[in-house]
Amino acid sequence: MNYGYIRVSSDKQTVENQRFEILTFCERNELKIDGWIEETISGTKNYDVRKLGKLLDKVKKDDLIICSELSRLGRNLFMIMEILNQCMMKECRVWTIKDGYRLGDDIQSKVLAFAFGLSAEIERNLISQRTTEALKRKRAEGVVLGRPKGSKSGKVKLSGKEDIIRDLRAQGVTISEIARIYKVNRNTVSKFISERL
Repeated sequence: MNYGYIRVSSDKQTVENQRFEILTFCERNELKIDGWIEETISGTKNYDVRKLGKLLDKVKKDDLIICSELSRLGRNLFMIMEILNQCMMKECRVWTIKDGYRLGDDIQSKVLAFAFGLSAEIERNLISQRTTEALKRKRAEGVVLGRPKGSKSGKVKLSGKEDIIRDLRAQGVTISEIARIYKVNRNTVSKFISERL
């Protein structure tokens, strides 16, 4: 059996790019996908709580798992190695498209898998370290981090009604009643009164 494995980290990402890569690869290599496994979950989640875990339970000798890249299987070296080890013990193959690896039961495959996983983890750690250092430097320079605060408009729902609301309050009309008159929340009226009157 040939399986196409697709994983995205969030529902804002699409599985279609990975599906297209796998289908194109299969067409070039005259392969047919017998089953698709798609999931939207972080690669940091252990594989046994993911659909990947169920796939690994059912694969048999000479089955093939095709994915776009090794990082789709897991986000750290040890998880990737554990997954590959499980596949190798079952004599199941794992092929990746972007990385160009053919992971089987030979020693070369194991060395390549280890080297790739190690380099991917080192790169992620370096990126994280560079980002942290850059943020510290920016803070030290006095740069305010985060989303810029929008400029508040001076106009609100009750703008222009200051005199009327002032008169209503003088006559004893409650904030809740004023809110009903203008069809706004009572908190809006309360805030308007404290800031504008």
